Amino acid sequence: MSSIPKSIGRLIRVPLREIWRHEAQDFTRWLADHLDEIEEVTGLSLTLIEREAATGSFAVDILAEDGEGSLVVIENQLEATDHDHLGKLITYMSNQDAKIAIWITSDPRPEHERAVEWLNETLPADAAFYLIKVEAVRINDSPPAPLFTVVAAPSLTSQQVGEQRKELAQRHKQYLEFWAQLLDKARGQSNLFSGVSPKKDHWISAGAGRTGVQWSYVALKDHARVELYIDTTDSEKNKQIFDALSQYWQAIEASFGSHLVWQRLDNKRASRISHEIHTFGGISNYDQWDALQTAMVEAMDKLENALKPHLAKLPKT
Repeated sequence: MSSIPKSIGRLIRVPLREIWRHEAQDFTRWLADHLDEIEEVTGLSLTLIEREAATGSFAVDILAEDGEGSLVVIENQLEATDHDHLGKLITYMSNQDAKIAIWITSDPRPEHERAVEWLNETLPADAAFYLIKVEAVRINDSPPAPLFTVVAAPSLTSQQVGEQRKELAQRHKQYLEFWAQLLDKARGQSNLFSGVSPKKDHWISAGAGRTGVQWSYVALKDHARVELYIDTTDSEKNKQIFDALSQYWQAIEASFGSHLVWQRLDNKRASRISHEIHTFGGISNYDQWDALQTAMVEAMDKLENALKPHLAKLPKT
């Protein structure tokens, strides 16, 4: 016996303004009494606190509370999303000290969907921003029913991306501070890095008097180094410069005062000659920054003095 029903209803979409003619007076009033509809699609537990809650000279459409007692601001639009409502939500969220914002709209624009995704990656881990699309449907001649769909919401991925961004921002800030301190010490030693500014990268460089050849400070997590970095963009020329200098390795190391690391790097375009510093850790060992920076500046001074005479002998090409 067939299990197919004798008749199957037709799903018909209903213009929202046929159900709620006025956004604030009709839709917001209805939603305030039916927060369970939003609970169902978000998984949140919501309790109404106030409708049209004052926020300075503005008013939040709906102010609610979640199951953990955190404030929730809800802003409604029966039209396409716009910058005005996004700005309002951020204003409400900050002024009400709310942890959750919910933006309900009939037409979420892709630009605003991406903005909400970005906010979820950027906001603190205990905050959340939801973008929800509202539609109305009926089956045949049945009464119309609302249909809510989450378009953008916090996720484990967005939280991980947010944490990675914060870690990167912190690391950039750390390097800016480290290089500012080191450059201050270096300028007291010589003019080699006098025209160099702090940067967010793990290295800073100054010209060595030849195109593509640079003196570089490098600070890594657990150690640091000073180096002559050879990269003229021509691999063959880089190896020629390296080979010409390496002929004098004994004299260069004797002048420097200890062994150097000679890396021709045959599988790469560039080459380098460096001295590594492990005694004081690296960028992550904040308490040893002063000693590490001093050691780096002293090592760079010795490296320049040891290599510069031999660099001057190389033919200009």
